[in-house]
Amino acid sequence: MDLLIKNAIVIDPSSPFHNQKVDIKILNNIITEIDSTITDNNIKNLILDNLHISKGWMDSSVALGEPGFEERETINNGLEVAAKSGFTNIALQPNTNPVIDNQTIVSFVRSKAFGKATTLNPIGALTKQQEGKDIAEMFDMKNAGAIAFGDYKKSIDNANLLKIALQYSQDFNALILAFSSDATIKGKGVVHEGITSTKLGLKGIPALAEEVVLARNLFLLEYTGGKMHIPTISTAKSVDLIREAKAKGLQVTCSVAVHNLVLTDEVLTDFDTRYKVNPPIRTEEHRQALINGVLDGTIDCITSDHHPLDIEHKKMEFDMAKDGTIGLESAFGALSNVLPLEVVVEKLNATKSIFEIENPTIDINQKACFSLFNPEGNTVFKKENILSKSQNSAFLNQKMRGSVYGIYNNGILNIKE
Repeated sequence: MDLLIKNAIVIDPSSPFHNQKVDIKILNNIITEIDSTITDNNIKNLILDNLHISKGWMDSSVALGEPGFEERETINNGLEVAAKSGFTNIALQPNTNPVIDNQTIVSFVRSKAFGKATTLNPIGALTKQQEGKDIAEMFDMKNAGAIAFGDYKKSIDNANLLKIALQYSQDFNALILAFSSDATIKGKGVVHEGITSTKLGLKGIPALAEEVVLARNLFLLEYTGGKMHIPTISTAKSVDLIREAKAKGLQVTCSVAVHNLVLTDEVLTDFDTRYKVNPPIRTEEHRQALINGVLDGTIDCITSDHHPLDIEHKKMEFDMAKDGTIGLESAFGALSNVLPLEVVVEKLNATKSIFEIENPTIDINQKACFSLFNPEGNTVFKKENILSKSQNSAFLNQKMRGSVYGIYNNGILNIKE
């Protein structure tokens, strides 16, 4: 689709047009002209209130359900949600049925996403069936289009297996995801261990459960070499451990979930299972450490950690409910309350460099891949703002700043009507 974007403020430090209000002409998916004023009535003109554009955002952790759990979300609708939430790319988690642990399933989910504005980039399971016993067919999956390998929300208990995976992955430059949580320390915990868990009588998950495995994983990386990504860290000590590992020169990156940056465990007072997530929402001390980690560059990217769940798995006793919240629709608005605009944009885009995804700048003769948004205005996130099939949002009735229009990617304009 050829397009003329009018009066757009560019937020892209790598672009010569950064912080300028310009018109952008796109022909055959390529930026052909950028100027203060461009006139062309032969193609669609896009005019939106206080329009800002940036390089396309990518979410590093999105679960959709299909195949196997289509009642939670389908690939088709999930990609629509992502597009209208500003994401040109998503990394799809392998917790499907069957699990994405071979090239056939990788090819299947990619084929389901063909022709969409948002590009689907599958993560392959690190172990067969995500059981933590045998390494999956990583090389074949990478050839089929998998961008990284990890078991969703599952820590690899067998240290030797993770060591071998890190060594093997270097033969074909693969990225290993290492979720960090000690199941024996976590036990039957359901929320952060602290004053709130004690008051509510809920079993707590110590910060140590994350930190002890994270430290082990970093020791393994130091021993083997290779590339490791630590998804969704949540504690102050985890930030320190990552910072120290980077200072040593290790090839390690990490992400943090939006809800861990914005919320604290004080939201749990009503026992609302929408706030039951893994890792858990923690205290203000941990939240501030995570914010500082984002600002100083220790934390490389931010994820919505989007995990749709049907009502049967959420509207039940807190101890029995499944972990997870949807987050694509609320990611930008929630983050804009706690971080500067340019940091939000940078951290939502930075995922592409971690997963080695094409990331064109906003300049003439570059591929057009934009997120479109308005950073101004305050709203409250309501049920009618949810685009996902599932409704399990931790941000219902939370204040949002700014709004997202949608994206232009793969030659397709996908915006909210």
